[in-house]
Amino acid sequence: MGAHRFYYGRPISGTIYFFTLGLFFIGWIVDLFLIPSMDRGADQRYTNGPTDYNLTWILMTFLGIFGIHRLYMGKWVTAIIWFFTGGLFLIGYLYDYWTLNDQIDEVNRKSRRFG
Repeated sequence: MGAHRFYYGRPISGTIYFFTLGLFFIGWIVDLFLIPSMDRGADQRYTNGPTDYNLTWILMTFLGIFGIHRLYMGKWVTAIIWFFTGGLFLIGYLYDYWTLNDQIDEVNRKSRRFG
């Protein structure tokens, strides 16, 4: 359904995969060969730090509508808003699918500067 493409920082193709069932299942076969290079690209593009990408993605996938992933990243105000509005009426939840890697990267960069 494209979740791996969101995870590797490719939201446009993730959205296309979501609405076309992985390009009508052909994309699944192609991605078997592309995932290693997408993983290397994501490792080079995003900053490691105290906020773990895997854990944040898991929290967002299963509890994101309640803002748990935002609590984990230290975004208390928006986490409370997400909790009481169902991920800002699901629009904010979709926004987070598009931008979560960048948000984690920003949090990790700030912690490196001030840590």
